Amino acid sequence: MSDYSHREIEQKWQQYWESHGTFQVENQSELPKYYVLDMFPYPSGAGLHVGHPLGYIASDIYSRYKRLKGFNVLHPMGFDSFGLPAEQYAIQTGQHPAITTEQNITRYIEQLKNLGFSYDWKREVRTSEPDYYKWTQWIFTELFKSWYNNDSGKAEPIGSLISIFEKSGNKGVNATCDEDTSIFTAEEWNSWSEEDQYKLTLKYRLTYVADATVNWCAGLGSVLSNDEVKDGVSERGGFPVVQKLMRQWMMRITAYAQRLIDGLDTVDWTESLKEQQRNWIGRSVGALVKFGIDGHEQNIEVFTTRVDTIYGVTFMVLAPEHELVDIITTPGQRGDIDAYIATTKKKSERDRMSDVKTVSGAFTGAYALNPFNDEKIPVYIADYVLAGYGTGAVMAVPSGDQRDWNFAQHFNLPIIPILDSQKEIETQADSTKEGHYINSGIINGLTFHEANKVLINWLEEKGVGKGKINYRLRDAVFSRQRYWGEPVPVFYKNDSTGQPLPYLLENGELPLNLPEVDKYLPTENGEPPLGRAQDWAHGSGSGYELSTMPGWAGSSWYWYRYMDPKNQEEFASKEAIDYWRDVDLYIGGTEHATGHLLYSRFWNKFMKDRGFVPEEEPFKKLINQGMIQGRSNFVYRVKGDDYSSPVFVSAGLRSEYEVSALHVDVNIVENDVLDVEKFKATRKDIVGENPTFILEDGKYVCGVEVEKMSKSKFNVVNPDDIVERYGADTLRLYEMFLGPLEQAKPWNTNGIDGTYRFIRKLWRLFYNDAGQWMVKDIPAKPEELKILHKTIKKIEEDIENFSFNTAVSAFMVCVNELGAIKCQSKAVLQELVVLLSPYAPHISEELWDLLGNEKGMVSKAAFPKWELQHVTDSVFEYPIQINGKVRASLTFALDTPVSDIEREVLADETVQRWMEGKAPKKVIVVPKRIVNVVI
Repeated sequence: MSDYSHREIEQKWQQYWESHGTFQVENQSELPKYYVLDMFPYPSGAGLHVGHPLGYIASDIYSRYKRLKGFNVLHPMGFDSFGLPAEQYAIQTGQHPAITTEQNITRYIEQLKNLGFSYDWKREVRTSEPDYYKWTQWIFTELFKSWYNNDSGKAEPIGSLISIFEKSGNKGVNATCDEDTSIFTAEEWNSWSEEDQYKLTLKYRLTYVADATVNWCAGLGSVLSNDEVKDGVSERGGFPVVQKLMRQWMMRITAYAQRLIDGLDTVDWTESLKEQQRNWIGRSVGALVKFGIDGHEQNIEVFTTRVDTIYGVTFMVLAPEHELVDIITTPGQRGDIDAYIATTKKKSERDRMSDVKTVSGAFTGAYALNPFNDEKIPVYIADYVLAGYGTGAVMAVPSGDQRDWNFAQHFNLPIIPILDSQKEIETQADSTKEGHYINSGIINGLTFHEANKVLINWLEEKGVGKGKINYRLRDAVFSRQRYWGEPVPVFYKNDSTGQPLPYLLENGELPLNLPEVDKYLPTENGEPPLGRAQDWAHGSGSGYELSTMPGWAGSSWYWYRYMDPKNQEEFASKEAIDYWRDVDLYIGGTEHATGHLLYSRFWNKFMKDRGFVPEEEPFKKLINQGMIQGRSNFVYRVKGDDYSSPVFVSAGLRSEYEVSALHVDVNIVENDVLDVEKFKATRKDIVGENPTFILEDGKYVCGVEVEKMSKSKFNVVNPDDIVERYGADTLRLYEMFLGPLEQAKPWNTNGIDGTYRFIRKLWRLFYNDAGQWMVKDIPAKPEELKILHKTIKKIEEDIENFSFNTAVSAFMVCVNELGAIKCQSKAVLQELVVLLSPYAPHISEELWDLLGNEKGMVSKAAFPKWELQHVTDSVFEYPIQINGKVRASLTFALDTPVSDIEREVLADETVQRWMEGKAPKKVIVVPKRIVNVVI
């Protein structure tokens, strides 16, 4: 094939790889293992745009590189195929989500294969397949069967906890459990009924049912995560979202809070990503303090990191959802409180946390009692306090906290100075810890560190508080009132009082498959869509759980299923897991920093505790690829009353008119010049019947702006179109060439021509313009070896550092230099083909074959090795300065003595001419830098 035809070449090798199973990998090998993982996609109906493959291209380059380096590489792909979009489409059309999901996956696979990725497709997984979610359900059951032993620092089977209860009760048990768990003796435990014992264990299990404040979206009929809510409405559909207390399944991730922090020190992630996780977990050292309530038996518990400020407390604030609000609110304040709670329900937690400027609240009419001096403190509710964070209550110290200061000013509450170093608290809060305490009872005159010890000791002696470490992280809500998700493997039986108790399905009853329903909407009485299923009940006749698992369930362990995807007896065999162990390189987007990654690490640590997996952390190295942004184009419509005959003015002339900028499809724009006829044919909505176009030099030039790539901005570029026109190898190289992997960068189709020219220039090293084969089996020249080995060294360093963009530049320089000296040596060009193959696998496979090697085996070759003798320069070109100005340059061997350099510089004709017959005062030779002649 003397002509370079990317379509023919790429289709040929993609078919070859698939039919020969080129990238299928075994779970045992004498080679060292390397596991490269992409964050697997949700298969949307829109398919891939050119921004999506960025991380996939990088991971594929690295996978191919590691194969060339002699590793047994696992590089799989699958689909996170449960989710809200498919369900919403099903609601609108009545079509089963499984059908559209299958169609979308088929489209994604076609596009991914079109780009030449070296995935082992035999290992593909889909979270919505029963063979997969059977094991998601199994992990749920194991969590339910476990408790967290703080003394051993790990999860243990619930049976070990029951054994302790039987022997000694729970007084000495140091476990993560519900706050309201009472103390009991072994005698009491053993006297209880089996039902009562079971109920008690529910307070310890790592997954449990509880009332939780959630984002409830009636329009979608489901609970939403914080990420799915924006400005009080659902991100999908724009439906109102309110805060609602609902019975939900929960995951006790808080048991792992400290281990989730500590584990970050053992992984190779960016410091910014680690810091995001640390901040989300939010470790705080402080004290738990109980405030009595005047006229009530209950206490308000507060966690504070500044117990030293307790004498400066002048009011308290409860979350509007706090369980005590209804109890302590006085009749005279009931109207204000109810109205405020109703308003708060319309705000998401994220909005409440981020709005630091607005001051609002309502007085309950109740007063708390400061345990240190029994002073009465008014109790308010305010939306900046969250029920799920800490205890849902704040002791407010306006002299030391600006938000409390603002609240006190707004409601005309006292502001008490507590440190002699506090300044200007009449105008703002001062949070200093310096100085000595004043107006502070038993700690007057003490310093910060002295005061903390005194106060905590006092609290513990009086039994009204204790020192405590608290975390911002909250237990994860594990229920969604949706159809298209994993069924929770639980059924309910009524207890002796008629209340439902949850029970697990046996392992032999898994998977619990999704039932058929007539609609994908809640039932008429408000039950989740699964409530519509006919005759869907446990064999005992009891009803199943009607909520499904959240989207993150299936993605919290999927890397293990890739290790052994067809196993029907285990989620993966011990042999497979012991071989692959963990993920060596994980590439994905930053949007998963505080969701997927936290949950995945939590589940992985749990599975390590229970002996199911060998590694504590699942992902050794993690890289977040940046976003490829869209390059939007605009047309400019002159403002007027009659848009049936609109006028469009070219970008360079728009300043002469009053115009509106309108997005135009970038696929009908080339080099910012609009195809006017295609525009008129495809955008009747804005073109009208009789448009006029005011042109520049006979062309309509569009405006340009860099924005997020999305359909609404008409700036989505389909990779299929790029592959059809330029080829997959060109697209792969161009996406890497755009800039550093981790940084955001704009897409510009106009710039891809340069990469395409590079591919064709590479081809011309092998075939000339007349179609003649140019490669000869001749020894390589020294200058050819120098170019090649410098490139090998550069490419290896760049790939190891994930600097894929600079590697592409190095390839371009190499091909230009080899072309300039008309390199025809097979020894050089064959090494170049292997070197390039991770980036441009199709053309490399073709050239490898044409060079006479075993067909389709470039991925089995060895990565070229550079040799020092070929990358070390033997000469240096010295710039020659005369009185500080460069006047000449001379080349010397690197081992030339300084005295010889001085003599030859002074004898040079150009130097002599500039010296004008004068004798030099000094000649300064800086080896491998410069020569300076002073006259």
